[in-house]
Amino acid sequence: MKTWGGRFAEPPDQLAADFGRSDDLEWELAADDLASSIAHVRSLGRAGVLNAAEVDELVAGLQGLRHELEQGTLQLDAELEDVHMSLEAALAERIGSLAGKLHTGRSRNDQVSTDLRLWLRRAIDELDAGMLELERALVGLARRHPSAVMPGHTHLQPAQPVLFAHWALAHVDALERDRGRFADARRRANLSPLGSGAIAGSGFPLDRPAVAAELGFDGVTRNSIDTSGDRDFVVEAQACFALAMVHLSRLAEEVAWWSSPRFGFVRPSDAFSTGSSMMPNKRNPDPLELMRGRAAQVIGDLAAALALLKGLPLGYQRDLQELKPGLAHAARTLGSSLAVLAPLVAALVVDEARMRAAAEEGHTTATALADALVDEGVAFRAAHHLVGGLVRGADASGQRLWELDDETIRAAMAESDDPLAQDLARDPHAPARFRAAATIDAAIARCDVIGGTAPSRVSAELDAAASRLSLG
Repeated sequence: MKTWGGRFAEPPDQLAADFGRSDDLEWELAADDLASSIAHVRSLGRAGVLNAAEVDELVAGLQGLRHELEQGTLQLDAELEDVHMSLEAALAERIGSLAGKLHTGRSRNDQVSTDLRLWLRRAIDELDAGMLELERALVGLARRHPSAVMPGHTHLQPAQPVLFAHWALAHVDALERDRGRFADARRRANLSPLGSGAIAGSGFPLDRPAVAAELGFDGVTRNSIDTSGDRDFVVEAQACFALAMVHLSRLAEEVAWWSSPRFGFVRPSDAFSTGSSMMPNKRNPDPLELMRGRAAQVIGDLAAALALLKGLPLGYQRDLQELKPGLAHAARTLGSSLAVLAPLVAALVVDEARMRAAAEEGHTTATALADALVDEGVAFRAAHHLVGGLVRGADASGQRLWELDDETIRAAMAESDDPLAQDLARDPHAPARFRAAATIDAAIARCDVIGGTAPSRVSAELDAAASRLSLG
């Protein structure tokens, strides 16, 4: 209360004081608050508000607090309203009344916004490193199984055969987009609010760009009214957290399903599995299931932030304090998920034979066979219809498309409305060509375009990803 209580005749109600505290992220801002305070003191010195001796003593005191914080010996008064007041009180205990000059020309409004941006900048950098590790794990997994084949799915149904490495790189691409979004969010957040004051700007001639440069900001915010209540940088970061968690959840979903004996494509190591209290046979991918659940919580953090902001006027409102717990929760959840998922993926055991057998189910090469008919001049719609008939017959006979005999293939061509297909029915070599086109390897090799699953394309993408991620 000493920092603002001069206008009040009685102390705060204890319940109200407790209600006003924000503990979730508050104390993590201590290092950021000390850094911004040191830069602010030096700015006051350049503006002539503090003399050189005062600047030296204040900076030394703040650096001493920072040393104590790094050593884990700093004791702060948790009864005070927030970390900012606690640090100022701790400074006063060490250097006396001079600490009262620390807050000159500064409001907690620009102070809190600065500290949050500094914390968020650091959090994004740590999360980016975590996403890189997951990308490296995926690329490493793909490089260990460069020719493994699996069924690609749409509508949860077998669609076309793809390389397992192509699947892994799909998740790498999603993570790369996440990293790009985080970089954009970091850039927009990396502007210094210090000097914008409570709402009108500081009453002292502070060199805001110099303070920004000292703290590693790219520049300064441009409008003191907007700065006071702006938390776009929080919401943008939370949107990044939420979408990244959605991507992790989708990866977790696939690995969890594929680890079931019904699929048997992959097997998480014992270190990332749990058992059942009742069923001795169970082997559960609990970390993956928890990621799916926690993604929902992070999405909720984003929704809560948007709902909180939508009813606020310009300028600071105490409601903004309630953004901190959700921001901290989302960042921690994403960070812990990345820390678990990267080694889990790196340790996956892949059953290539099981995946290839699954790729041979569901007639996944039908599209390649239709395309081969188009190569012969048959219209695609006619080819689609013709191959659909072959699929129906193969289902009835329990055969794969490349196992159909010459007579079955010729009969389907002869029954087509397309004249070129009818001509092919008289070509003695046509059935053999189409059986070859209907094999798994031929179907994969056929998708030879940028972004396709052809081995040469996937190999090039793997090499590019390995180079980008500094993998040897």
